[in-house]
Amino acid sequence: MVSTVTTTTTTTRNRPVRRRTIVLAALAIYLGVAILFVVALSVSLAPSGGGGSVFGARVAIVELEGTILDVDDLVRELKSHRDNPLVKAVVLRINSPGGVVGPTQELHAAVLRLREAHKPVVASLGAVAASGGYYVAVAADKIYANPGTLTGSIGVIFQLPNLDGLMKKVGVEYVTVKAGQYKDIGNISRTMTPEERRVLQALLDDVHAQFISAVATGRKLDRAQVLGFADGRIVSGAQAKDLHMVDALGGLEEAVDGAATLAGLPKSPTVVGPRKKLSIMDLLRNQLDLRGWTSVAPGLSLLRTPLYLMD
Repeated sequence: MVSTVTTTTTTTRNRPVRRRTIVLAALAIYLGVAILFVVALSVSLAPSGGGGSVFGARVAIVELEGTILDVDDLVRELKSHRDNPLVKAVVLRINSPGGVVGPTQELHAAVLRLREAHKPVVASLGAVAASGGYYVAVAADKIYANPGTLTGSIGVIFQLPNLDGLMKKVGVEYVTVKAGQYKDIGNISRTMTPEERRVLQALLDDVHAQFISAVATGRKLDRAQVLGFADGRIVSGAQAKDLHMVDALGGLEEAVDGAATLAGLPKSPTVVGPRKKLSIMDLLRNQLDLRGWTSVAPGLSLLRTPLYLMD
């Protein structure tokens, strides 16, 4: 009986010790996770240009590369910089020949929202910033271009092959059942009718007018002045400056310094580099030297091509 009481008493006394041990262990784990989180956050926010405080004011760089098709990630990236109090300005580095109209306008609107949040945006035009690429750029406070940058191409285009003669030659009959006079507009198996051409031309003229308005508003130019070069022509960065399509000649470094000045920061500011997305194709290209196989510009499937493009 005495032994049983002693054992029970010892067990009872050990329970608080176990509880304290569990609590201390949980607290240690929590603190460890918190420390790892702070370290990871510091690394992610660390300036790519070197120097500067991890938690100081900075300029963020966002890259727009290639054909403008899916811009969800870029819009989210711009929003994250808009909501980040440490980011005082954004440089949008553009290397794009253009793309689909809708996503291009989404990016344009996302840049305007950044400016509405009182964060200056500077566009830095790289090798090519034409059509849709330039459409996005005009939403910025200021545009920098290299003298040899290819830009402009303010226009809209829609091209389709006409395979009517080929199909007749090989004996292929293309059967279409439709409800709605223009439901199969752009059908490649027959010649386009004059009425269909008028419908498409009206569509493209409307989108072209939207493009011209965006340029006139963004560049603070008269519409008549924009009409003088909004005929689809490509111009160099030097020509674009003469036409007031860009503000200054210079590369990415000048654009970053310009963004810092607009934000009230010293030149050579702390910089947050662009987000990089690793893909299987990038890995294969780097590891297996497949550059020759993957250097072709991305194409658009005929069946998925929107009615109009901006490249």
